[in-house]
Amino acid sequence: MVPRRAPRPDERGKAAEETRERILRAAVREFGEKGYSGARTAGIAARAGVNPQLISYYFGGKQGLLEELRRRRQEAEPSAPDASFEESIGAQLARTLDDPDWARLVVWQALGDCPFADADEGRRHLEAQRSRMAAALERMRRRQEAGEVTDRVDPAFALLVAYAVVFTPITMPQFVRDIFGDDPLSPEVRRRLHGELVKLLGAAED
Repeated sequence: MVPRRAPRPDERGKAAEETRERILRAAVREFGEKGYSGARTAGIAARAGVNPQLISYYFGGKQGLLEELRRRRQEAEPSAPDASFEESIGAQLARTLDDPDWARLVVWQALGDCPFADADEGRRHLEAQRSRMAAALERMRRRQEAGEVTDRVDPAFALLVAYAVVFTPITMPQFVRDIFGDDPLSPEVRRRLHGELVKLLGAAED
């Protein structure tokens, strides 16, 4: 019999990284379905096909998993300060509907499933979220001033409408399916939401 070869250090590192990624993908699905409070490390481990102890080893537990997912999500946020309103709506739809499990987790947290909100990490997350919303509101005001977005509505309301419509396939999928007659996450529904939002909030042409 040929003796089994011990893995090289680079192979062990690659295997460990692949395991971490499997755990993170499984965590997003578990959090999306059950929220942070309802998710269990055993369920995440089962989805990832790993020993539950590896979650503690790599991430320190369920809280560490969520912190890592948040960190990656923030780092991956697109930064296109010169994007048009139409482009920004398209980017937000893609960001939300391409990753429905994460979007569901956002909804869970908006409904009060906000873990460790009083801890330093929780406060930093909430402060960062408020800062992003303030920046988005300021961009909406500038777009109104530039004539790109209608000034017939309050900028805060315009921003709220945009977010509400973008998240509707996640928050009310049955309504979208019944009204549009299509899969809420389908490309056709995405195109319709994009086009109608731009027509609704865009400045009217002369």
